[in-house]
Amino acid sequence: MKKILVPTDFSEHAEYALKVAANIARENDGQVYLLHMLELPSYANDGIGESNAVGSSADVPEVMFFMEKTRERFQEILNEPYLQGIDIVEAIQFERAFDGIMKNVKKHSIDLIVMGSHGASGFQEMFIGSNTEKVVRTSDVPVLVIKKEQEGFNPANMVFASDFSDEVKKPFAKVVDFANSFNSNIHLVYVNTPNSFRSTHAAEKIMHDFASGFNFTNGYTTHIYNDVNIEKGILHFANSINADLIGMCTHGRKGLAHFFNGSISEDLVNHAVRPVITFKI
Repeated sequence: MKKILVPTDFSEHAEYALKVAANIARENDGQVYLLHMLELPSYANDGIGESNAVGSSADVPEVMFFMEKTRERFQEILNEPYLQGIDIVEAIQFERAFDGIMKNVKKHSIDLIVMGSHGASGFQEMFIGSNTEKVVRTSDVPVLVIKKEQEGFNPANMVFASDFSDEVKKPFAKVVDFANSFNSNIHLVYVNTPNSFRSTHAAEKIMHDFASGFNFTNGYTTHIYNDVNIEKGILHFANSINADLIGMCTHGRKGLAHFFNGSISEDLVNHAVRPVITFKI
C-alpha cells in the first residue's frame, strides 16, 4: 500500500479518512495523493478538459475564487500535525468527483483508496447513492471507507465475510497482504441465512480449505453466524467481537443487475459504523 488516494471535500468525514491514510502511509513508507474535484457550473467548465491548465479558465472570476479558496484549505490541511513527515501530493481538478477519482487511480497507479462517508439511507440510498458507493462498486483497487474518527488505525481484529468460493481466492490474496501489514488476526465468517444454510461441519471445512493456501502473519479463526440475511449477520458478528475492520469482496455489478441484486458491500458501506474495506473480484 505505497500509493494512497484520498479524495477530499474538506468535510470532517474526509478528514477522518485522511488521518487513516496518513497512518497507513507512515506504517508502509507510502505516499498520499490528496485530491479535490471542483465541479463547476457548466458555463464555467466549458473548454476545460482533463489536461487543461488552470489558466485556460482564468477569465472566469468564479473559477479563480474557488481555486484560491481550495489552495488555502490545502495549506491548512498540510500544516496539520498528523501529516508531518508524510509525503503528500495535492491536486485540484475540474471534473466530476467519481470520474476524477477513477482517472487518478489509473494515472498514478494507486494501491488503495481511502474515503470518508456518512452513509445514505432511504430514497437517497436507492436513487442517488454517493460517490463512495460508486467507487466501491467499480474500483479495481481496494477501497477503505471510514465513517468516524479513528484513534490511530491499527486493525488488530479484521472480519472477512464471504461464501469462500474459488473466485474469491485472487482478491483474498490482497486481503491477507493488507492484514499482514498490520499484523491483524483475520476472523473468517460464514453467514447462514434461512435461504442458504450449511452445517457447521460443512462451513468450517469450506473455510479451512479456502484458507489453506495463504500465509497469515497472525493466523485466522473461523466462525459460523446465523442471521436473517448476510448483511445483518456480518454487522452483528462484527459487533459481537468489537472488530476494528470489516472486509468484503465485491463483484462490481452495474446497471439492472446491480439494481435488482444490490451489493452487500455497498449496503455495508452505507450502514456499518466500523471501517469497511472492499476488494474487487
